[in-house]
Amino acid sequence: MTPIQAIVLALVQAVTEFLPISSSGHLILVPYFLGWPDQGLSFDIAVHTGTLLAILLYFWRDVRDLIVGFFTGRPAGSGDYDPRSLAWWIALGTIPAGIAGLLIKDWAETEARNPLLVATTAVVYGLLLFWADRTGSHRRQLADLGWRDALLIGMAQALALVPGTSRSGVTITAALLLGFTRPAAARFTFLLIIPISVAVAALDGLDLVQAGVTAQELVPMGIGLAVSAVAGYLVIAWLLGFLRRQTMTAFVVYRLLLAAVILATVVFRQN
Repeated sequence: MTPIQAIVLALVQAVTEFLPISSSGHLILVPYFLGWPDQGLSFDIAVHTGTLLAILLYFWRDVRDLIVGFFTGRPAGSGDYDPRSLAWWIALGTIPAGIAGLLIKDWAETEARNPLLVATTAVVYGLLLFWADRTGSHRRQLADLGWRDALLIGMAQALALVPGTSRSGVTITAALLLGFTRPAAARFTFLLIIPISVAVAALDGLDLVQAGVTAQELVPMGIGLAVSAVAGYLVIAWLLGFLRRQTMTAFVVYRLLLAAVILATVVFRQN
């Protein structure tokens, strides 16, 4: 892998991990469209770790408040939620994705890496996002979150194991359907991503240690981690500001156009 390829793939991961357009789908599609070889497990781990660092850095105050508040009952610095309750709801919401990961991880990493599946999920979940954005009441805030909300949003997060679904997209969709505002839906989504991302990074890191890393892989891994962390931080900041002013329509349109491009490319290559 060249440094340019590492930078491009890291930017793709950073942008698509947080925007509701699917990072896993794009990491499959970019090599497919450009004729690059698969980037491999080690690079995927590096860029996913980079975006995890972006979340931890951007939401470090929330992470601090959740940890301290869970053990002490101290209120959040922002004052807009109860840290102990929210920590429990994040833990509850993580369970469905954990169970789904154990059941279909191998399938998701092999047979599911299919451009046609990515196109299908891009359309289906894009239209669902549009419907949720249009019909949701947009009244509830993070403090209104309860255990049923957390469980339902967590079940939605489990669907993101299928490439093209988008973890942020499907969880934001679920939160919008439950009546949350767009910023509250996105904020809970990013906090909910942290536990499962830490677990996945630890498990993948163990696989990587067992498989071994060559010296040739270290440079693109380092580039990918750094670029995805910096770019991911900027994307989070931009998205939260965007959602205070705009609807989700632009992302829906992008998903539909992406599906059309994928289908056209597949048909062209078959002919």
